[in-house]
Amino acid sequence: MMGDAESLKTELRAAGLSRAAVDAAWPEWWSDQAESSKSARTELRLAVARNLGLSPKSLVGERVDFVWRDRARFKHLHATEEMPLAALNSFGVSVGRSLMEACKPNGDLINLRASTLRELLLPTGPPNLAGLLTFCWAIGVPVAHLRVWPLVQKAMHAMVVGQGRRHAILLSREARYPAMAAFTLAHEIGHIALGHVPTDDILVDVEDPAGATDSDGEETAADRYALEVLMGDPDPDIRLNFNSFNSLELADVAKRMGEDLGIDPGTLALAVAFRHNACPVAMAAMRLLYPQQAPVSDIVNSVAESQLDLSRLGSDGAVFIKRTLGIGNG
Repeated sequence: MMGDAESLKTELRAAGLSRAAVDAAWPEWWSDQAESSKSARTELRLAVARNLGLSPKSLVGERVDFVWRDRARFKHLHATEEMPLAALNSFGVSVGRSLMEACKPNGDLINLRASTLRELLLPTGPPNLAGLLTFCWAIGVPVAHLRVWPLVQKAMHAMVVGQGRRHAILLSREARYPAMAAFTLAHEIGHIALGHVPTDDILVDVEDPAGATDSDGEETAADRYALEVLMGDPDPDIRLNFNSFNSLELADVAKRMGEDLGIDPGTLALAVAFRHNACPVAMAAMRLLYPQQAPVSDIVNSVAESQLDLSRLGSDGAVFIKRTLGIGNG
């Protein structure tokens, strides 16, 4: 006969949650011996509900009910794609709000002009991923990469979770190089600054904003915001004095021009490649610009780990975030 814990896991999987998400939400203190205790079984369901953004009443009683099932707006989600959106919404809100709770607010991104953000970043060098991460965490906007994906189906690219004037940014797809993640992060910052994520709402970019072909007005505005932050112009016109180039030449010119223009070499290489439709050359140039680069998700979550105060979450919540981000003992 199936025990209460196994029955709960079956319910959660049937509702669309992945095995990894359920395992991440499972409290460390649970054991086979606890199965015989009614109070322990109730506490198990309450702990899992808190972590996954579920209605506690539903898990104690009738069915799985996602608290934030209808709060998200999805960008680049095609009509033919089927995703358990309620599960994604509630998982994302739970993680995002936990991250906000684990760091102190010190400002916000609302109405922050792209030119102002660029000016704030330039004293430490051309705006890049490291600078954007440092700025976000300094004002209490957590940024993290999800190691655990809540759905069995394909992952999103990024999500912004709002709570009042506060926001959290969650990244999901692994970027090959920091410059690529920098554009995604600057794009999501743009959504917040431009008012695209109202109070307590969620915005999900299903596809990479840099490569999407179905952009609406908000997506175009967020792209322009990101370009102004990273390159100083929402409509950059980067011209070279030659029409063909190899990866070594592109890496060299990106370094030289980047220093003069205040643009990160990786960002500049991507911009040149986009203009000249030379993506393979750009990727080869990136390998030269980042010869010993760690996985970008490691960079993002190492900053998160250094900034989070997980003692604010309680033991169950702290373990859930560690597992979800793959930090500490997670």
